[in-house]
Amino acid sequence: MDVIVRPTPELKGEIGALSSKNYTTRYLLVAALAEGESTIYYPAHSEDSDAMRRCIQDLGATLVEDDEKAVITGFGRSPKDVTELNVGNAGAVLRFLMGITALSKEVTFVNTYPDSLGKRPHDDLIDALGQLGVEVDHNNGRLPITIRGGQPKGGNISVSGSVSSQYLSALLFVTPLLAEDSEITVTGDLKSKVVIGQTLEVLEQAGIVIHATDDYMHFRVPGGQSYQAKTYTVQGDYPGSAAVLAAAAVTQSDVTIRNLSEDSKQGERAIIDVLKMMQTPLTHKNGDVRVQGNGKLQALEFDGDTATDAVLAMVAAAVFAEGTSRFYNVENLRYKECDRITDYLNELRKAGANVEEKLAEIIVHGRPEGVEGGVEINAHYDHRVIMALTVVGLRSEKPLLIKDAHHVAKSYPQYFDHLKALGADVEWVE
Repeated sequence: MDVIVRPTPELKGEIGALSSKNYTTRYLLVAALAEGESTIYYPAHSEDSDAMRRCIQDLGATLVEDDEKAVITGFGRSPKDVTELNVGNAGAVLRFLMGITALSKEVTFVNTYPDSLGKRPHDDLIDALGQLGVEVDHNNGRLPITIRGGQPKGGNISVSGSVSSQYLSALLFVTPLLAEDSEITVTGDLKSKVVIGQTLEVLEQAGIVIHATDDYMHFRVPGGQSYQAKTYTVQGDYPGSAAVLAAAAVTQSDVTIRNLSEDSKQGERAIIDVLKMMQTPLTHKNGDVRVQGNGKLQALEFDGDTATDAVLAMVAAAVFAEGTSRFYNVENLRYKECDRITDYLNELRKAGANVEEKLAEIIVHGRPEGVEGGVEINAHYDHRVIMALTVVGLRSEKPLLIKDAHHVAKSYPQYFDHLKALGADVEWVE
């Protein structure tokens, strides 16, 4: 389905933040890897988290869920033998489970999104799994991928961090279960280090011991460990909230989002600091973020690697800022559901934004007077692109029609409902 976003001068109201997708997928996985019953309060419901739910059940976990919590009985270190797993379009779920299915005899990950996840590379993780003694069949590093494991062995492992930190996370989930101790060395530059902090936080909560250097470039993992059954509470999601906060910043607004912890380890928490630097009136206390936007923004420079999943929303806000903004160290955006630099900026230009790109930079020449809009744009099946383009549409002179906007459900199914509740003029069309 497509969505029409019409100019909306004013947003007002209060919503609760979505539960974190990143923490939900990690908690679901560590609960499945435990023997016994774990409880997860307020888990996210989205296509990505549902992909993890589906796959851990296929691998032998049981899951009982109500409106408040999910109760999971894990399979421990012995996943059930299955021949196929379908992760949908969820890249992190695929990579985490490529590590875990090293414990299985033979599993094929099928390719159901050839124009999105099917195009994303996984060579660095495939190379690392080979060092564990796991045989991997693949299509030039892409789906479909068959893991032939069963007897992985720990030891000295090197993995590149230059494309994605998800490869390293995959190894951190599986190596504690191996009989041998492991030493993991990251080669190249490690992207999205903040997200590795989230992985280590969840592993520690699950009773796993990992010794990491301060720069996250070297890890010592004792073998023979077991995941413990625990109770977890999922915090509010900053990546999804970033787009709503950006929408409030570019309009006349009085918007409050609840359940966004001030001390969260989510890198996308930086959206708060970025909007403050752009001189958006904003307060953050007791888990509530209140934006009293006046639509007046100042340009800034920002290292986007620390907040990968909020960068597109930041860029959308910068489209309307006074001056030129620069978002640097963002090359890993090119390896997401689409090329989030080239593809996204092409659509922004259609709407009337003045943007340019370099290999690892997005440069935005702000247009405080607004952009023309009045065009049909392609979100490239990417939930983050859909959300960010919606922000631009709210401040366009004429409506934007965003194609295939239903793919927002990958991470934030209620996104357009929440915007409507705040007064945004958005409408689904067939």
